[in-house]
Amino acid sequence: MKIDADISFRKLEIFLAFMASGNIARTAEQLDLSSVSVHRALHTLEENVRCPLFIHQGRSLKPLAAAHTLREYAQDAVEVMAKGIADARQKAGLGQKRMRIGTLYSLTMETVPRLIMGMKLRRPELELDLTMGSNQLLLEKLQLGELDAILLSVTDSQIDRRRHEVLPLFEDNIFLAAPTDALLGTGPSADLRDYRQQKFVSLAEGFATFHGFQEAFGVAGFDANIVMRVNDIFSMLSLVQTGVGYALVPGRMRRVYENSVQLLPLSEPYQMRQQIAIVFDRNREHDPNLLALVAEGRMYARETIALAAEQQ
Repeated sequence: MKIDADISFRKLEIFLAFMASGNIARTAEQLDLSSVSVHRALHTLEENVRCPLFIHQGRSLKPLAAAHTLREYAQDAVEVMAKGIADARQKAGLGQKRMRIGTLYSLTMETVPRLIMGMKLRRPELELDLTMGSNQLLLEKLQLGELDAILLSVTDSQIDRRRHEVLPLFEDNIFLAAPTDALLGTGPSADLRDYRQQKFVSLAEGFATFHGFQEAFGVAGFDANIVMRVNDIFSMLSLVQTGVGYALVPGRMRRVYENSVQLLPLSEPYQMRQQIAIVFDRNREHDPNLLALVAEGRMYARETIALAAEQQ
């Protein structure tokens, strides 16, 4: 006979608690349920098993021999399933002492260290593995289960909101970066049409800034003369420093490079904003490690908003 679909682990848990206590009221108190709920669970379990399990003696419910037999198998079933779930969660990396985080290179200067320091205070035993790469690479690794959470630009990514949770951290503007000896326009912002004859360096396809780079020059009406593509933003800015070409970079790089390259806001037609966020699988939202990361992310987002308000 097939197992009735209405025989749930919750009913078995209530049944086992009742068999251990022998009293509906004590079972209800132990499981934080009402006596009516316990009685209903036992009654429907008896219906689902399709044989008598209990007999009423006065106001008490007494187990029959069939109930004692079922108890042995129910105990084994619950223990095996509990172990199976624990092993599955361990295989998936939930609640482990190691967490795998992916990030854009540009977030390793300030954002990622802040989050990691906060997480270590919350979970001192936690070890963190950090992977750096493009938006595309990070999303692929998250979908394959090779990373537990990623920090990237959701503006330039195809995020499946049904599968993934997204926790916004901050928004960032894009700037024109030029060598320190380059002659820039006298205005307060950069009109990309004035740089038609200049050489540019860019990130490779798949990086967030590359997507914005294409959009900006599409608005300007010409294809930028890209002389080199690189796989990290630090290499790109080194090339700008040595005069290889101009580049478009997010404002978060300004704090480190403002004295070694010229950074100019883009004119209104080309202005772009990246939204940086933490992304992780929705079915892992109760993982203690991810809960710690989310808590730190929310604190970081609030502090960033408050700092921006002060600067205005």
